[in-house]
Amino acid sequence: MNFKKYRSRFLLVFATLTLLFSSVLLTSCQGKKIKNTVFSVDDLAGKTIGVQLGTTGDTLVSDYETDGSGTTVSRYNKGSDAIQALKQGKADAVVIDEQPALAFVKANPDLTILEEEFANEDYAICVAKGNSLTAKLNEAIEVLMADGTIQKLIDDYVGDNATFSGYKSPDGISRTNGTLVMATNAYFKPYEYYEGGSIIGIDADIAQAIADYLGMNLKIEDMEFDSIITAVSSGKADFGMAGMTVTDERKKNIDFTTTYTTSKQVIIVRDDNASASGMSFAEKFKTDFIKEARYTYLLKGLLNTVIIAFFAALMGVVIGFLIAVVRSNHDKTGHMKVLNFICNIYLTVIRGTPTMVQLLIIYYVIFSSVHIDKLIVAILAFGINSGAYVAEIFRSGIMSIDNGQFEAARSLGLSYKTTMISVILPQAFKNVLPALANEFIVLLKETSISGYIGLNDLTRGGDIIRSITYDPMLPLIGVAIIYLVMVMGLSQLVKKLERRLRNNER
Repeated sequence: MNFKKYRSRFLLVFATLTLLFSSVLLTSCQGKKIKNTVFSVDDLAGKTIGVQLGTTGDTLVSDYETDGSGTTVSRYNKGSDAIQALKQGKADAVVIDEQPALAFVKANPDLTILEEEFANEDYAICVAKGNSLTAKLNEAIEVLMADGTIQKLIDDYVGDNATFSGYKSPDGISRTNGTLVMATNAYFKPYEYYEGGSIIGIDADIAQAIADYLGMNLKIEDMEFDSIITAVSSGKADFGMAGMTVTDERKKNIDFTTTYTTSKQVIIVRDDNASASGMSFAEKFKTDFIKEARYTYLLKGLLNTVIIAFFAALMGVVIGFLIAVVRSNHDKTGHMKVLNFICNIYLTVIRGTPTMVQLLIIYYVIFSSVHIDKLIVAILAFGINSGAYVAEIFRSGIMSIDNGQFEAARSLGLSYKTTMISVILPQAFKNVLPALANEFIVLLKETSISGYIGLNDLTRGGDIIRSITYDPMLPLIGVAIIYLVMVMGLSQLVKKLERRLRNNER
């Protein structure tokens, strides 16, 4: 057998099997018992407390960090991640809202909720300061509370008699008053969560009832919890609704409507009395991907990832090529000083700041008052970022060509433009091809942060599955394998292109 010929396939199979084996190994280790150390609120001091970033629980337990008790607060983007940390012994307790806590405990029999509550809280809708929409929402909430609609919707999801039937809009509603955009974090069952490819839950149903009352359409935007207030304040969303607690700190940045329900913060801990149990790998695979066609979350995310990476790469090549020409021209001739100065500023800023920060700035600051498709925003952000690195790749390729070739071409009467196009650039392109391909591979993987603006990419598809099944491993392993396959496929295409270029030289 020609091992060299099939080397890439062997590597792909080996890497895939390694990832799957790791998943199976971790799954088998879940039954390992870790003793609980928190039995009351007083026991939290000096422990590691898990919370979801930006939530009321996060705010309340922050005081423990400064009281000198040695308490550590571990903050996670999702409540499910905090729960997993608790199961693995990386946290001693998790402080979170009661209803999501009940859902977590139901899905994880090895956890329990302490009888002693941590704090009480009121839920309301957040709206940008000074927005006239607040009065309309208050009117709708008062009417829906008075006729029992809101309580009925809450009872539909909470308690032993919950039917989870969901809200049905009455017939004949005129929706001529536009569209309401709701910002939420759909990992907060039963208030908002994914089911059947749609976001449902108490908040989602109440929002739809409000939209019906106002004669408007409803559009729900899923994003990270700590991005909701930013989205509302910047005008990207009309209101935020995600089990949002009214606090004095939040009132400094946003307004709140009338309270529509109350809840409390509770403490989740490991249950020493629970028997160790767990699903087999096959059962987990079926639950994570096959049941309710949950693999479609990955497919939809994969499509967005490919679209973003492809068009951002094209944009980056165009930007990078133009900047490389300007900078190399300046290096060789001393011309284009102003353009070279501008290019240097662009390179310094883009290469000196994180990609995620650039993405957030473009979406929440530059396009704050413009309703633009998130896919376009992601393409622009990653394209602009990639252009800075591609520029230096192209420039290094141009500068690597012996200056004697440039002088020889000019002595033969070729213009600067013709010399660059016919002599320098073809050689430079061949020299930088491996680095250029590597940049595209990096770009492909960097798109995984698109979820911070609520865009459903491949990584977020895995997060959605995790939020439904509470399994942290298989969805992540699945996402990793898909990325691995794409990267290895790209590597093979680049190798073929390099061989063809070498053959053309013979």
